[in-house]
Amino acid sequence: MKKKRILPIIMLMCIVLLCACNHNRKSMKNEYAEQVGEKEYAENTDRDADTDRQIEKGYDLPIDARQRAEAEEDCKEMMGLILELYKNADKGCASNVVIADEVIDQMVEKLKVTGCPVTITEIYSNMENYTKLEDFLNAAAAGRGGSAVVYEIHSDGGIGRYKYSYDGKDMYVLSAKAAWNDDKPVITYISYTRMKEWRFTDKGYFCYELCVPEYPEVTEIVDGSCMVRVKPITEENREMSKKCVLGLAYQGNNLLCSDWDADHMEYLDYNGMYEYLYAMKYQEQFPSEDYPDGIPKDEFERLIMEYLPVTEEEIQDYAAFDKEKQTYAWVRLGCFNYAPTYFGTSFPEVTDIRENEDGTVTLTVDAVCSMILCDDAVITHELTVRFSEDGGFQYLENKILDDGISNIPDYQYRIVRE
Repeated sequence: MKKKRILPIIMLMCIVLLCACNHNRKSMKNEYAEQVGEKEYAENTDRDADTDRQIEKGYDLPIDARQRAEAEEDCKEMMGLILELYKNADKGCASNVVIADEVIDQMVEKLKVTGCPVTITEIYSNMENYTKLEDFLNAAAAGRGGSAVVYEIHSDGGIGRYKYSYDGKDMYVLSAKAAWNDDKPVITYISYTRMKEWRFTDKGYFCYELCVPEYPEVTEIVDGSCMVRVKPITEENREMSKKCVLGLAYQGNNLLCSDWDADHMEYLDYNGMYEYLYAMKYQEQFPSEDYPDGIPKDEFERLIMEYLPVTEEEIQDYAAFDKEKQTYAWVRLGCFNYAPTYFGTSFPEVTDIRENEDGTVTLTVDAVCSMILCDDAVITHELTVRFSEDGGFQYLENKILDDGISNIPDYQYRIVRE
């Protein structure tokens, strides 16, 4: 009788213990699930916070999968259009391929038929189909959203694709670059960045500054400035720019960035300008290794007098001249005689040509700086020249307009004159 009563009690106790174990297992499982969920939640929250911070910074922005795929496909499609030109181009033996200018021009023509704006990485180059970008920028300036895609052909035959978009408040650029690998296109770079500021100038330049890493994230200045020529330069202005001013520019000599005329030539840096005039005349770099003891008097004076209305005696008086050796000093431009400036990176652009009654020609020239200054006219100056029947010319006068000389660094002479 006792055994019959004990058996149900034992069974009841087993059931209670089994339920308790199942409850504990469920509690542990739920607790683990909650812990994992909290971890995932925390990770997602951190990722969201990182994304928010990156969006606030404006660079390395997350790229929509559809936009990324579109950029990559477009680049490869455009590369396909110029494949045969690239394959047949003379690439030489150097690791850094440089395609001939005439082949680059043919590539431009291939991409031009797509109707998209196309440009190249060269000074004074014009953008094909530029009105599409111009219309987009004018609409953005009026507060209307939209987008425009520009293709840029690089000197190695690769392609850059830049999709500019404006949402009514901010301007963005999705940049993608494609290069060749065994005659096959590969995407080498893609990024999405907001612009700090932008403007479309009256001259037709699209100037903008990208958001970039800043201190304390980086210790050196990162230049986010960019400049794109939209409206074309005239053929006459381009040819005159190449012929008369590009070879001089604004670094290492002061012929274009100082006020002077035929009666006031004592402050020109003759020793500094010599190598630039040499390159203009002979279309090759000055062979400095051939002149370790200075430039012989006759050679130096003959070249200077070809381009400037100055006498031998004046050159000897104004330049660094060794009377005993009968040579003019020359030293390479370097850290000991030149402090780099952003203005020095500017390139000269002729914007107007005026023929004078005395047969001379006055060129209106803008100094265009695409770096941190990002200015299509840092200074504007008038350069007067006289052309000869044989195609040569002589510089007669330079005048910086609107007190622009006060906006540029003081010139540093290559050789300190005594």
